[in-house]
Amino acid sequence: HRDLHSFPTRRSSDLIKKSVVAVDPAQNKVTFAGGDVFPYDFLVLTPGLQLNWSKVEGLSQKTLGEGNVHCIYDFEGAQKTWPAIQAFVQAGGRGLFTDTHTKLKCGGAPKKICLLTEHLARKVGRRDHVKIDYFSAAKELYDVPHFTPRLEEIYKERNISVSLHNRVKGVDTAAKKVHFNRVEKITKEQADPQTGKVVKVEETVTTSFTEDYDFLHLVPPQSAPDFVRQAGLGWTEGKLAAEAWAMADKETLVHLGYPNIICLGDVAGLPTSKTSAAIRMQVPVAAQNLIALLEGKAPQARYNGYAACPIITDYGHVLLCEFDYNKKAQSSFPFSLLDTSKELWPAWLLKVHVLKPLYFYGMLPGYC
Repeated sequence: HRDLHSFPTRRSSDLIKKSVVAVDPAQNKVTFAGGDVFPYDFLVLTPGLQLNWSKVEGLSQKTLGEGNVHCIYDFEGAQKTWPAIQAFVQAGGRGLFTDTHTKLKCGGAPKKICLLTEHLARKVGRRDHVKIDYFSAAKELYDVPHFTPRLEEIYKERNISVSLHNRVKGVDTAAKKVHFNRVEKITKEQADPQTGKVVKVEETVTTSFTEDYDFLHLVPPQSAPDFVRQAGLGWTEGKLAAEAWAMADKETLVHLGYPNIICLGDVAGLPTSKTSAAIRMQVPVAAQNLIALLEGKAPQARYNGYAACPIITDYGHVLLCEFDYNKKAQSSFPFSLLDTSKELWPAWLLKVHVLKPLYFYGMLPGYC
């Protein structure tokens, strides 16, 4: 609010229920749908992320459900997914579950829906009638060493095949076929043209293949909203540049190009997972550092990359993955007293009975 500095003892806020269409960080202005332009002294950038359905050929948000293609990342799509899973389990066939090659919100969600489908098939006595395969775009099933071994064991124990390095290119809903690109980095040895010495060179190799399915759950590629890219607020180099994630300092959350902008939430280009647990830890850091900037001081609060991903492994157990920027386990009390490298029943109680009210009645009003 432009009048923040005019009221040292009383600061006012206005809620504007309109979508942002543009940000001009050089002029300190935000443009809303309809054309209204508002100036700012400081900006807190938290627009979430964007689901890019058009990046998958043959798919759109409106056609979810056609050809038995589903996605729980969409509100209406999630409502269609549950009855479709029940019908698939009863009918039998092959179920394909995929993730995406970009950073994504709740990276464990594609794994959860896969494991829950498998457990449902066992519960209703239909496991022998379904084949379940998981195709991941990542180079490993999970990238936090403390939890990866057990998660891999679970997939093996439940006879769910895992195929890595696979990006969904497109879907033929009429034929029930999904087209993949397998993108792998390989290291080759070759002679340096100048010195003649043998050196190791890394190159990317892409191959294409197609798989049949009876039920398909996929996740669209995700990125920062278009206006973030257009405003030049995203990373311009490195792994976070392609999707234009906001160029924030990973500890202070202050934008590296515009020090009057604080970035947090899914839009922030941070080397950690995009989860509500991460945001819960980012909010107090962002608030403290914003106050410091308002007072003309250097930001002192630090975020250590904490994120949590409660991976539901079946109806009754959760692999509670908590970790920091260094991918080291960082369990919260009382789970620090338990072996979190294995799935836990108390973590299921947390997921089912605690996290929802914590989010709606704690996080959103700002009580935690």
